[in-house]
Amino acid sequence: MKHENPMDCENAVKNLNAYIDNELDIEHCSEIEDHIQNCPNCQVVINTLKKTIDIYRTDGQKTHLPSDVRKRLYACFDLDETIE
Repeated sequence: MKHENPMDCENAVKNLNAYIDNELDIEHCSEIEDHIQNCPNCQVVINTLKKTIDIYRTDGQKTHLPSDVRKRLYACFDLDETIE
């Protein structure tokens, strides 16, 4: 996807962890935010990453995936479903 903003998807994704952890300076945060505003693909990536972090941080609760979701996830990572 082509963007008017000089930041491209690859650079935005490379810096997402630092962005979410508030480790970037204001200028880089603004560049990523501008990029995300105009890039539906990166919006999906950051929303998924944030949700994953939220699930991970949930104390004392085990998250259960529906069977069909679990199968697709394991297939994406080429994992054996019998591994827990």
